[in-house]
Amino acid sequence: MVNNEILLEIKDLHVSYGAIEAIKGISLQVRRGEIITILGANGAGKTTTLQTISGLLKPKSGHIVFDKNDITKCEAHDIVSLGMSHSPEGRRVFGILTVEENLMMGAYTLKDHDKETLEWIYDILPRLKERRKQLAGTLSGGEQQMLAIGRAIMSKPKLLILDEPSLGLAPILIKAIFKAVKVIASSGVTVLLVEQNAKAALKLADRAYVLEVGKITHEGTADELLNSETIQEAYLGKKH
Repeated sequence: MVNNEILLEIKDLHVSYGAIEAIKGISLQVRRGEIITILGANGAGKTTTLQTISGLLKPKSGHIVFDKNDITKCEAHDIVSLGMSHSPEGRRVFGILTVEENLMMGAYTLKDHDKETLEWIYDILPRLKERRKQLAGTLSGGEQQMLAIGRAIMSKPKLLILDEPSLGLAPILIKAIFKAVKVIASSGVTVLLVEQNAKAALKLADRAYVLEVGKITHEGTADELLNSETIQEAYLGKKH
């Protein structure tokens, strides 16, 4: 359920790799309970934005406020403890651990391993339950993506960050993953999603931002962007 309370706010964020400015003064807001998507082509700065929010990269300037805490200079593990979880591009599961061991790794910030959360993950991603004793390295790409999302949810986050969850997956698996994201969001978890499958992302999201070469060029409700001729031509494959 969306309310007007701002959970995450980015103000005038600049991020550089050496002399190259990757993010050029972006500002955005995520309200509690929303699903927000960031769209953009390869190299637009989407992953850099997510990594800076979650503390994996440090900004050159600007501010990031999460749940009323200024986290601009915080370390990634401290940000996780505040209630943010990041499922990275490329899944990065622990291949030599079982599915269940991978999931438990996601709960390392909690004092007690939460069996209820584990069972809930198995309910919304039943393929993981079937494979719970299997080594993660033997899973298909789609199953590894499900595992990465499940692991991120184990810390019971207020904000779940997903980077390209549908990348390289078959349509049937994309559908299953997006359905799971919707269930996760309906449980009260706020979702910030970077996704190249613009149409699927906009159908899922409440609002969206479009990032081009480190700058936000469009923002609005998902419906507004779905119906924008500019966005349709650039990201939805429709020509006018």
